[in-house]
Amino acid sequence: MSRAAIRYAKALLSLALDRKKADKVNDDMLSIANGINSSEELGEVLRNSIVRAEDKKNVIDKIFPNTNSLTKDLFGLLIQNNRFASLEEIANQYLVLYKEHNNEEVATVTTAIAMSKNMESKVLAKIKDLTDKAVTVENIIDESIIGGFILRVGDTQFDASISNKLSNLKREFTLN
Repeated sequence: MSRAAIRYAKALLSLALDRKKADKVNDDMLSIANGINSSEELGEVLRNSIVRAEDKKNVIDKIFPNTNSLTKDLFGLLIQNNRFASLEEIANQYLVLYKEHNNEEVATVTTAIAMSKNMESKVLAKIKDLTDKAVTVENIIDESIIGGFILRVGDTQFDASISNKLSNLKREFTLN
């Protein structure tokens, strides 16, 4: 994450909070982040230094026509400062800062297969014992962990994956 993206996101959140539009800007940033993330072509256009900044803004305006006035102001500022390539980073950073402001946290659970609703509710109950923040669970599927799970809440990580246990066992055998 670039320092510039963090500064833009902080400034946007501060302004949005002052104008009581933080929720609407958050919706815009979520749409923008998801849109850029799901469309490789859009990401390439925004990062391409040959494409004029004004053309990038026109593309974004057509794809996201119903954005808030603060978000449109951000587009103008990014054009003015030649930073439109950072839009995805700014949107992602805004989402993080918005959650921090609302005392929310995302718990990432990496599993080899998708979690069932029952398992997700058990994990959520366990996480609520660990933190007093509002928590949402995000399940990432990674078959390379073989089985078990990796739980990440904030800066804390608990690795109960089979691949981690095998790695530890291999390290023990190597040391002995």
